[in-house]
Amino acid sequence: MCKIERMTNAIIIPVILISYCLIIASCAPTVKVESPKEPITINLNIKLDADIRVKLEEEAKKDIAANPDIF
Repeated sequence: MCKIERMTNAIIIPVILISYCLIIASCAPTVKVESPKEPITINLNIKLDADIRVKLEEEAKKDIAANPDIF
């Protein structure tokens, strides 16, 4: 009887594991990628204002003050 029980356990355990894996795989969530029904519109009404400021370092100011003829 021990030999029959070992054979039965050797068959039943893999069958149970395979069926468990199939059940888990069938319950996995699915991801759907769909294109939108309406076209995508992008509003590009943008106003750009830029203030440009030139800042001179202290050494540059000193150089300009020392050599006013270079520019």
